[in-house]
This record gives sequence, structure tokens and C-alpha cells, in this order.
Amino acid sequence: MSTPGTTLFSLPSRRRPSARRRGAFAVALRRPSAIVGLAIILGFLLLSILAPVLTPYGVREVTCGVFEAPSAAHWFGCDDGGIDVLTLTLEGGRISMFVGFTATVIAIGIGATVGILSGYFGGWIDTVLMRITDYFLVIPQIVLMIVIAAVWGPSLDHVIIVIGVLMWTSTARIVRSQVKTLRERVYVRRVEAIGGSHLRIILRHILPQLGPLLAASAVLAVTVAIFNETALAFLGLSDPNAITWGTIMEHAFNRAAVSTGAWWAIVPAGVAVALLILGCYLLGRAIEDALNPRLKVSHLSLRTWRFRPLGVTIGVGEEGPR
Repeated sequence: MSTPGTTLFSLPSRRRPSARRRGAFAVALRRPSAIVGLAIILGFLLLSILAPVLTPYGVREVTCGVFEAPSAAHWFGCDDGGIDVLTLTLEGGRISMFVGFTATVIAIGIGATVGILSGYFGGWIDTVLMRITDYFLVIPQIVLMIVIAAVWGPSLDHVIIVIGVLMWTSTARIVRSQVKTLRERVYVRRVEAIGGSHLRIILRHILPQLGPLLAASAVLAVTVAIFNETALAFLGLSDPNAITWGTIMEHAFNRAAVSTGAWWAIVPAGVAVALLILGCYLLGRAIEDALNPRLKVSHLSLRTWRFRPLGVTIGVGEEGPR
């Protein structure tokens, strides 16, 4: 019997989109891998901000001998020019992270725009945009980056543009599929029925729902951007006057640091790149898993299966084997 003021079938409470987004991030941060990844990223950001204060010497200041080994005065040793490697690593992190994050913003902006337009309008717009996306997908990105960077000339701005313009395809595909789903939601149809414009629907009802997805894509894209910047700089296609982790390794490699046994001239920059990529990967995967719980189905379950003996029937309301 239902009491007055109540119904037999009550509708479940609907959470606001902002609450759902906060819930996704909260679930992601419960994972130890996400906490480790976030700590690594925040640590590198803090070091980049405080680099001018933490650097013990100037980036052009000769303070020791050629390939001098690590000591109390020079924790990471010195390079072939007598410059402190710790100072170079801290200063190189600022520029490498700036290039990586700036290129990621460009890539996410292009990918989100293409994905939203393609998924929302469909038709010939979807066909044209997806064919362009397929064209960029089939071309090896690192090879095309090398060619374009070589044609445009070694410059930090060119590296940012090349990485950002060629790294948007995966984001466009993911956003397109999500927008196609959001396009059919009841509340979107209602806004459209009462005369809401396409721009209002996209900005007010679709784009906010893409926030966590774009955040996960951005964090994962940072790893690719920093790796590509390091690769281009190591190949001599970045600005030779800029100090990045890639140029540090390039100069150490070209000036026989490995053959002379001066591992400290190349290892710190390589370890910094690896740690930052690892941190972004851990955090990005955690957010992605929180947004898509079905990804957990692919893992083998730790629960064992219990079979009922033959001849036992399962009645209505009974639970099946677990």
C-alpha cells in the first residue's frame, strides 16, 4: 500500500552533470596509480615554477671541468662545456613542459572542435571531417613531424605547431562517438524542440558533458607531446638555442658523453622525461577507467565460479551461479 503523497514507482533522483563529473574525478583519485601520477605531475610543475630559485648556477655559466663527475657541489655532474647538469635539467624541464602542454591545448582544441561538429551535425559534415581524420590517422605522425619540422626550420614555435596540428585525430574520434550519444539524449531533444539554437545546445548541454573525457584525453596527450618534442629535439629539429630535455640529450650524445663514460650528462634528462610520461599515463588511464567502468570487464575476475549439481533447477527469483 502506498501512503498519500507517494507513488508505487518513484523515479530515481537525477544528479546534475557537475555532480557526475566530480564523481568521475573522485573515483579516479581513489586509485593509487592516479595519486602517484598526480603527485609526479604536480612535482614537475612545482620544479618548473621554482626552477629560477632552485638552479644553483646559471645555464650559461662555466662552473666546473669538462664532464666532471657528480659531487657535493654538482649533484648531477657537468656537461662537456663545464655547465652544471642539474641546472640544465631544471631549466630544460620548464621549456619541455611548456611545449608539451601548449601543443596539447592545440591538439585538444582541434580534436574537440572536429569531433563535436562531426558528431552533432552528422551527414556530409561528418563524412568530410572523418575522411580528413582518417587521412591524418594513416600517416606516421613522427615521420610527418620530422619532414615538416625539417622544411620549416628548427624553431620552438614550429615544434609546438607541428605537434599540436598532427596529434588531434584520436581526440576527434573519441569526442565524435560521445557526442553522437549525447545528441540523442532526452534533454537535448527537448531543448531542440523548444527552439534552442545549435550553438546553445553545444555550449550549454553537450560541451559540459565532455569535460572529464577531454581532461583524460589531454593528460594522455601530454605524454605523446613531450615524447615527440624530445624526439624532434634529439634529432636536431628543435631550436638549438633553447634548452630542453631533448636538446640536453642531443648535445650529450653528439659530444661523446656516452663513449667517455659521462652517463650523468644524458641520464637525468632521460629519467625526467620517463617519469613525467609515466605520471601523465597513470593519471590519464585512471580518469579514463572512471569514465568508462566497462573497461574493467576486460580484466579477469578474481572471483571463482560455483556450479550447481546436475538436476537442480533454478526457480523464479533464485540467483544463478556466481
